[in-house]
Amino acid sequence: MKIVCLHDKNEIEALLRQNTFLHLYSIGDLDNFFWQHTTWYGLQEDTLKQVVLVYKGCDLPVLLGLTVEPNLMAHLLRSIIHLLPRQFYAHLNENLAQVFAEDYQIQSHGLHKKMALTNSQFLANFDTSEVIQLTVENVDGIAELYRVSYPENWFNSQMLETGYYYGIRCRNNLVSIAGVHIYSSQYKVAALGNVTTHPQFRGQGLSKKVVARLCQELLKTVNYISLNVKADNKIAIACYEKLGFSDIATYEECLLTLCRLPTIAFVSRSNQKV
Repeated sequence: MKIVCLHDKNEIEALLRQNTFLHLYSIGDLDNFFWQHTTWYGLQEDTLKQVVLVYKGCDLPVLLGLTVEPNLMAHLLRSIIHLLPRQFYAHLNENLAQVFAEDYQIQSHGLHKKMALTNSQFLANFDTSEVIQLTVENVDGIAELYRVSYPENWFNSQMLETGYYYGIRCRNNLVSIAGVHIYSSQYKVAALGNVTTHPQFRGQGLSKKVVARLCQELLKTVNYISLNVKADNKIAIACYEKLGFSDIATYEECLLTLCRLPTIAFVSRSNQKV
């Protein structure tokens, strides 16, 4: 098998579509909106066997290395260690973070659930009449809500341009919000994110309402909707299950910081395309 740097979107998509929900974030990053920030590495034999994405569109690069074939993914990850940033955030399953143990300091950010909308009929159970669409004109109010109720949240204000951020106001103040981390009408996928409700308004079902409205609108242009949630966040998981989401996979998020220069294995120029 050989390690290659991938540039053919169709080739990448063909592999990722073997498990669309598991790889939904990566599929979304094929969209031109995100593509310029991506680097793709692959493990090839006769066909493409595994794919790793390094996304550099935020302050800290993010590596996505989810798989159902951990031995092949471990081989690919070991082969590209010398090409990776000195520090990056990673989404890895099957205990694959240990591939980096000799070269990187690993700071786990815990297990997470990947959930997928598998029964959209549940969305009709919620009254979304008070939910409003949010735009770039609302960015100050959005930032304030995140400051108060979700300070560790990563929010890219450019995603407001998709039109898929929805919220609820009380006395002209934004008190609940749901949006997207990934959206692509071309690839028919969306990943929910930035969901929160002001601490003083929790327990009233507001998050369910804004997520229900968001999903209803997204389903007009996409076929697959997913989200990531901490595995120990039982309240959020129960909320999403009532909205029609199901558990797809468990993975670990971690911060990796280089602690020694990795050993570079020799690969002949005829095989190395990175």
